[in-house]
Amino acid sequence: MRPTGSASSRRKSRPPRRVSPPVQSETSTRRRDRSAQEAGEPRWLSPRRRFRPGTRALMEIRKYQKSTELLIRKAPFSRLVREVCMIYTRGLNYCWQSMALMALQEAAEAFLVRLFEDSYSAVYMPNV
Repeated sequence: MRPTGSASSRRKSRPPRRVSPPVQSETSTRRRDRSAQEAGEPRWLSPRRRFRPGTRALMEIRKYQKSTELLIRKAPFSRLVREVCMIYTRGLNYCWQSMALMALQEAAEAFLVRLFEDSYSAVYMPNV
């Protein structure tokens, strides 16, 4: 982390690329409509899968316990770190290494997960 000369030394942003939306062919939409009609029901009448209350939350908990990826997006976290750094350094602009930001994000997420675990266990404290 080192201070930079001025804000004008930052890179210039490029205009965003234009991406055309994918075009669906008529045959693929016809196939879906035909398969729904063959089932005997219109597509909008077929019921969606409904889980009992709490089941979806448990599925998400299992999913995130198995994964190791970061839960907070990198760009918003980086902006937040830079903003807080600007506040506490009285306007000095610092260059952050990407690995330093990653380490800070790992530590912040570990702290938040631990905080939520403790608060969840504190809910059941009188019952235990």
